[in-house]
Amino acid sequence: MTYRLDEKLYIDVNGDRQHIHIRSNVPDDEVLLFVHGGPGVCDRSWVMPKQSEYLADHCVMVCWDQRMAGKNYRNRNKDKDITISEMVEDMHDVVLYLKKRFGKEKIAFVGHSWGSILGVCYLQKYPETISAYVGMGQFINGPLNEKMSYDFVVNYAKEHDDKKALKDLLGIGEPVNGLYAGGLDALMVQRNYMTKFGGGSYKEKENIFKSVLVPVLSSGEYNYFTHLYRYYMGTFLCLKKLWPQVVSLEFDKNVKKLDVPVYLFQGDHDQNTPTVLAKAWFDELEAPYKEYVPFHESAHSPIKEEAELWGKTLVEKLYK
Repeated sequence: MTYRLDEKLYIDVNGDRQHIHIRSNVPDDEVLLFVHGGPGVCDRSWVMPKQSEYLADHCVMVCWDQRMAGKNYRNRNKDKDITISEMVEDMHDVVLYLKKRFGKEKIAFVGHSWGSILGVCYLQKYPETISAYVGMGQFINGPLNEKMSYDFVVNYAKEHDDKKALKDLLGIGEPVNGLYAGGLDALMVQRNYMTKFGGGSYKEKENIFKSVLVPVLSSGEYNYFTHLYRYYMGTFLCLKKLWPQVVSLEFDKNVKKLDVPVYLFQGDHDQNTPTVLAKAWFDELEAPYKEYVPFHESAHSPIKEEAELWGKTLVEKLYK
């Protein structure tokens, strides 16, 4: 399918060169920025293939590979620190670029998982640039998040008599203050079982490879020979640099108010960023307008699992 606007380009972002994909049939309409998860897990591999038919006639879709993620990974920068504060400024440069290019006073954005962290931190500093925030896989509290996610996989393994999983999980031990003694290797063990057990993808229980890398390879958004290595390296580099900062955050204690309309598109079965935490935070949140939108057949990524419902619901909430 062809679109009136379908452009892939690098832009200057806070001293870095970063890649975005813009797509729309209505390039004069509102702008919707997708702020991906991870850290380092770019989302254009499922956003563009799964959502263009629902969104491209209503808004300008923008997928952005964040600092050192996806097409932006560069070996020469691998020893540099990355901070959440720096990423907030990156996002601000992207927002300013989009506002200027499309002549908008404000834009909307979707923050998924880690993107919901970056998004909430961004809204603490620059709410005047944003017309609406859509959270998905909403992160709330690092230590509680990891403890609940770990307990989910251990209990699932016990209930289903999965001896290998239970051995592996007891072997890595439960996280302390959000961190595993075995570091990222242990985190990946937990996340792999969490995904296989339905806490990441609910209807199609699958491991991390099928959940993340297969869409990357099949989407056409990344070239196998030039981008797959960057994607892989960027994912683990961003996790390494940012994860200790991520799990130290406690939005339930420190973020009681957002000065923009807030929509939470949350999968009922999410055990990556447990829905019970997201709902409790949302219920207490002050905002000019807020709406909780449950997806009953999804876990962490309803944008993939219930793609049609997600896209049509977003159009209904933001553009009608």
